[in-house]
Amino acid sequence: MLATLSRAKSVRRLAVDMRSYYMVGTEVRRSESRSGCSAAAAAAVAAAWRRRVPGGVRGVSTSCPLSSKARGHQKIELSEKKLTRYFVDQRRVKLMAGSGGKGASSFHSEPRKEWGGPDGGNGGDGASIVIKADKFVKSLAQVVPIYKGEDGHSGGNKNCYGKNGVQSYIRVPMGTVVKEHEEMVVDLSEHGQEYLAVFGGAGGKGNRFFLTNENRAPMNTTPGATGEERVLQLELRTMAHAGLVGFPNAGKSSLLRAISNARPAVAAYPFTTLNPHVGIVNYRDHEQVAVADIPGIVRGAHLNRGLGIAFLRHIERCPFLLYVLDMSTPEPWVQLQHLHYELDQYEPGLSQRPQAIVANKMDLPGAREKIEALTSRVTQRVIPVSALTGQNTEELILHLRELYDGYLCGVSKPTRW
Repeated sequence: MLATLSRAKSVRRLAVDMRSYYMVGTEVRRSESRSGCSAAAAAAVAAAWRRRVPGGVRGVSTSCPLSSKARGHQKIELSEKKLTRYFVDQRRVKLMAGSGGKGASSFHSEPRKEWGGPDGGNGGDGASIVIKADKFVKSLAQVVPIYKGEDGHSGGNKNCYGKNGVQSYIRVPMGTVVKEHEEMVVDLSEHGQEYLAVFGGAGGKGNRFFLTNENRAPMNTTPGATGEERVLQLELRTMAHAGLVGFPNAGKSSLLRAISNARPAVAAYPFTTLNPHVGIVNYRDHEQVAVADIPGIVRGAHLNRGLGIAFLRHIERCPFLLYVLDMSTPEPWVQLQHLHYELDQYEPGLSQRPQAIVANKMDLPGAREKIEALTSRVTQRVIPVSALTGQNTEELILHLRELYDGYLCGVSKPTRW
């Protein structure tokens, strides 16, 4: 009876509140039509609410923006310096596989079976650690310095074997190279490719294992084997078809923005790009060419000057190169000589890959006169462009496809252009 009465009071109170909300809304619309969104409208709302609801205000705000629009989720773009915190292209990791569980020593015993014999089970195997390439991982930032595999469980009585340790996986980006003592062990260049880095220890044997015709009551067992330990170096090398190579402030990031869907940071000072960016150039036949913006190379980069050799490794995977020259400098062809020298010092023959010269900043005064001098001094194809205005970027995109088709023909794939 009391429960029914309290439920009826709750329903009656809800009906009164809904009627009050409706009447307060009517007062708000009248006040806004007379004086707009002002202090008078807010005072009218408060007065109306006090009249309709006995006991004063009940948890309702009478501020002016009662009907403001809901704010949408704004996408916050990270700066280049903040992006470097999330992009890590090398890690040194220590891997320790799990140890095996020890074997058990026990004897079977039950009523009317006094001499049941040994029934100690073997221990479980320790967990191994596997390095796996994942296309959804873009950096080595999530890789921690130390990994420890799960140990195997010990064996039990009644011939119960111990549980094996669960195998651990380290997910790395595609293009990660695993090194040990500065020598390459494996190149994880395909999605789903795995490398068993360290083996887990085998489980120990229980006394049941040592049962023989001569020894019907063995007591001896063996402990589990210790898991393997290794120290490996993980290096990420950007996987792209073409690499933009040039000195700082040559306009590589602006050029990548002009020909692809990438949006790297652009500013009028050197070393704006602090980590590689990869953009995709789409063609009408649905073919896609990946272009990588490599951070600026300076003279002596192979000696670890400037940004050093930290990003020269990303050029190794590019089958063809695009040398971006700044046509606002007095002698742009000197930049090309220095770039060739730095690449050859890092890896002999690296500068001899299929290439093209991109003469950037053709919108600046004096660039037209320098393009003729540059063409007469080099044998490669020179493509004058302006990344700022988009001038002649179509020719660069077409030539980029020619280099890509030539690369495909080199690996026995048909040309579809």
